[in-house]
Amino acid sequence: MTGQFFISLLNPGIGLLFAAAFFLLWLNRRDQIYVAYAAIAYLASALAFLIQDVGPVLPFELQRIPSNLGFLATGAFFAAAIVRRYGLPVPWRAMAATAALSMAAFLWFLLGHPSIAARIYAISLGAGVIALMVVRALWPIAKPHLIDRVLFWVAALSAVNLIIRPLVILSLGGGFDNYNGFQQSVYWTTVQFSQAMVSVLAAIALMVAVAIDLLAELRVQAEGDPLSGLLNRRGFEAAAGAALRRAHDERRPAALLVADLDQFKAINDTHGHAVGDAIIAAFGAHVGQIGPAGMVAGRIGGEEFALLLPGAGIEAARRLAEAIRTGLAPACEGRIPAALTPTVSIGLAAGVPGEGLSRLMRQADQALYQAKRAGRDRVRAFSPAPVPRAIA
Repeated sequence: MTGQFFISLLNPGIGLLFAAAFFLLWLNRRDQIYVAYAAIAYLASALAFLIQDVGPVLPFELQRIPSNLGFLATGAFFAAAIVRRYGLPVPWRAMAATAALSMAAFLWFLLGHPSIAARIYAISLGAGVIALMVVRALWPIAKPHLIDRVLFWVAALSAVNLIIRPLVILSLGGGFDNYNGFQQSVYWTTVQFSQAMVSVLAAIALMVAVAIDLLAELRVQAEGDPLSGLLNRRGFEAAAGAALRRAHDERRPAALLVADLDQFKAINDTHGHAVGDAIIAAFGAHVGQIGPAGMVAGRIGGEEFALLLPGAGIEAARRLAEAIRTGLAPACEGRIPAALTPTVSIGLAAGVPGEGLSRLMRQADQALYQAKRAGRDRVRAFSPAPVPRAIA
């Protein structure tokens, strides 16, 4: 066996290794279909290289057809993996049309007008266009993590590698008279090593993305309240503290609402905990629907909620509080007995830049107690107690 034979096993080995790794990941993450797409992409890559370099030679070089179909499938499924990871629609039709045109050109230059260089151009251009679809899909979306930018540039690098590389190398090295010359050429050696490096980089980037997605889910589970769909107390305090620090840095005010469902224990005792849970779920959905962008909302107790509004003053907070209060009963319709009309009391506090969360919470709690003492189902804003005048 020659050294060239072992080099030819490099990409199949990498492909099979990563195909197995992504398949095992998918077995534990079956809700993440993009992981399965990545496994299929690497399996297709391994099979394509095996057919191309190791498989038996067929009449008219027909083994080139499945191998190049495998290369196009690799590009399509890896593109699908990246695009689907962001919840975007996969452009299956556009990719299928591109692959069909690419294969049609390939077949013409294989059977109709044989040309190895033209076949290279046909497949490389098709795969490059598919990679550009990923670049186009990811271009307008936010990239909050470094790995998001890495995935974008992996797609861009793949597109450049596929489209520009054959043009440059073939123009410098000339064409090929037969496949023996092709497989011994600088071009094919370049393909072997550049594809190996891109495959490893892409796999590592996507595995890091999977890990980040898993950590985000664990964070949501640790800091979220599944019943209300809002943050739990721990999550609220962490997110609200960070939001207050940003507001302080930007010299913006902030307002806090603390809401408490009225007579909640009596509702549970009379109608059952299922009804109480339905009210909590309806309240969380109602708040999430009408709350402004940037709001931090959490369930901080059994029937108590807190909402932080960065950049808002007391009047904006009051308008939101009234909308929450008056909209609670309609939000519960169809979820609870028709004879039951749930209400909520809300206390407000507004702070200047630099106001701490604990102080705002104390002030909003005092306002909430005032709303409860005044008869419930109302909104009250915190007002500091007047300072007594000194007697002259």
